[in-house]
Amino acid sequence: MKTLDELLKEGVNGRRVLVRADLNVPLDGKNITDDGRIRAVAPTVKALAEAGARVVVCSHLGRPKGEPDPTFSLAPVARRLGEVLGREVAFATDTVGEDAESKAVAQGDGDVLLLENLRFNKGETSKDDTERAEFAGQLAAFGDLYVDDAFGAVHRKHASVYDVARLLPRYAGWLIAKEVEVLSALTGEPARPYVVVLGGAKVSDKLAVIENLLGKVDTLVIGGGMAFTFLAAQGHEVGNSLLEKDQIETCKNYLAEAEKLGVELLLPTDVVTAAEFAADAEPLEVAADAIPGDRMGLDIGPASAARFAERIAAAGTVFWNGPMGVFEFPDYANGTKTVAQSLVDSEAFTVVGGGDSAAAVRTLGLPEDGFSHISTGGGASLEYLEGKTLPGLDALED
Repeated sequence: MKTLDELLKEGVNGRRVLVRADLNVPLDGKNITDDGRIRAVAPTVKALAEAGARVVVCSHLGRPKGEPDPTFSLAPVARRLGEVLGREVAFATDTVGEDAESKAVAQGDGDVLLLENLRFNKGETSKDDTERAEFAGQLAAFGDLYVDDAFGAVHRKHASVYDVARLLPRYAGWLIAKEVEVLSALTGEPARPYVVVLGGAKVSDKLAVIENLLGKVDTLVIGGGMAFTFLAAQGHEVGNSLLEKDQIETCKNYLAEAEKLGVELLLPTDVVTAAEFAADAEPLEVAADAIPGDRMGLDIGPASAARFAERIAAAGTVFWNGPMGVFEFPDYANGTKTVAQSLVDSEAFTVVGGGDSAAAVRTLGLPEDGFSHISTGGGASLEYLEGKTLPGLDALED
């Protein structure tokens, strides 16, 4: 695929560049609570603007139902993007309507315009090829060139990610280029020992990646809510902990397959439990095979966290996706913080797999530059590691 570096060498002064960004940031009302994705795409937008391009940025935010919804407006994002770039960012109150068209026509060299939420239009996410293509054509009218830097969306066959790339000369932005470089290293010949740490709520969200990684890793560490289905597969009672009963047999198969392949599969040996799912619930540490029937596990215990950290410390490569517990609750954040800190302290090549893991890094106040790479796409990074073809990346190929 062609990259932004190649485009900048060709020259963009006076040319209209449509940039697909992933500005899907968390909002508390109209306040952005985590601007990581804005900061991640800013270098690409800034480089184009400074080279004299007329930059039109488009993105989705949340899951509106194909029509305008003020709750999901990108207006706060336009303000923050302008602050990060250190230059004014104009904002269109629609996506492909009159306001967007008039503001795009008024652009001068080096100007940046952000269009309103792509998902306010049904054509963006439509499964109907004709409907999606029609919307893509309207979007493509805003650019002479297309740059995709929305790695968090490349696993979606959406109009702005897939169809537009087939209508304009296309390039990968710096963020996508970096993501592909890093994830390619993980699927190639990573430095060993290769340790993968998986957490989060559900085993079912990570079935394919577990299956694909079992034959490639040296150690697979399982924490978070998904660990309880594995513990149940070992025959342990898990109380009121999160449990996917329909995945118990699958987890049994993974445990057997890991043993067959000589892969170390680590599960928690102790957990921090609560009587209810609440931040002020009194924590109680128990052995993982002795969870009381009236309590639920909300974090891995200190012994498990220390054991996981030991494996990370000895690793050559570490990929981490998914928190070890409910890190948003202070009493249940220690497991996630210990694992994250061990990545920071490690001399290994360390990759944080986006989503909740990236949010945890920032919530817990850990230095982002303490990791080799923090992905902006949780789902996209997992699907890449699963070996799937990602529509957005496929569309960028020559």
